[in-house]
Amino acid sequence: MEIIFKKKKEALKNQVALKSLDLDEKQEDFHPEIMAGSLEDKFITISPECVRCNLCAVECPVDAIQEATTNRPARILDNCVKCEICAQTCPVGAVHVMESTSQVDEDVEFRIQDLKTPHRKLRMKEIMVDPAKCKSHAICAQFCPTGAITVEDGEVAIIDKKACVGCGACVSVCPEKAINLERELGPVIKTRELLIDQDTCVQCQVCEENCPVDAIKAGADLVTLDEDKCILCEVCSTKCPVGALKLREVAR
Repeated sequence: MEIIFKKKKEALKNQVALKSLDLDEKQEDFHPEIMAGSLEDKFITISPECVRCNLCAVECPVDAIQEATTNRPARILDNCVKCEICAQTCPVGAVHVMESTSQVDEDVEFRIQDLKTPHRKLRMKEIMVDPAKCKSHAICAQFCPTGAITVEDGEVAIIDKKACVGCGACVSVCPEKAINLERELGPVIKTRELLIDQDTCVQCQVCEENCPVDAIKAGADLVTLDEDKCILCEVCSTKCPVGALKLREVAR
């Protein structure tokens, strides 16, 4: 999916001028100049289709996702490092990796594109309802993405194991904690690799200081990477002051 917004450069100038008045009423004669250029960015968002399973929050390596409740979906927090593990983990594709491009020329164009993300293996191994705990609230059936749960009035919830995908939405929303799930979650799929240019590196240790999972070390002569710890986020590569670290997409 791709969305494109276009705006006249003059309209953007007027917006900037009005904003300057909000900040300083004395700047009535301020006339902004919009220079040509482009800017690319990436962000992750969670759509209302979230089924409240909270797998994304559980698997997030930096605690950057606020867990969902029955009243609202999960939410990406400001400390997100864009490792994309949440998007790979979401069983219903409700987590989206978005790429945005702003281009200023004769006009202003904003382009937003939904990037494709591979999905990790997710399988239900065993799921059971404790009849002593189940109170027939039917909230589990409401959030089940495959319709695998039926709850008759006053009866214990029934789960069709052939239809269950093991997402755990029912477990997460059940107020009585009456559902027990055993599932299989596959490894994160490596879609990128981190390249280290040892000759360019100046041993400033910025990468080591900022790595959110302690996966990179800047020694006296070499930068070393613990690939088992590395989550292939965008922190070290964007903060390196000399461009010695680059994150590259790999062919799949």
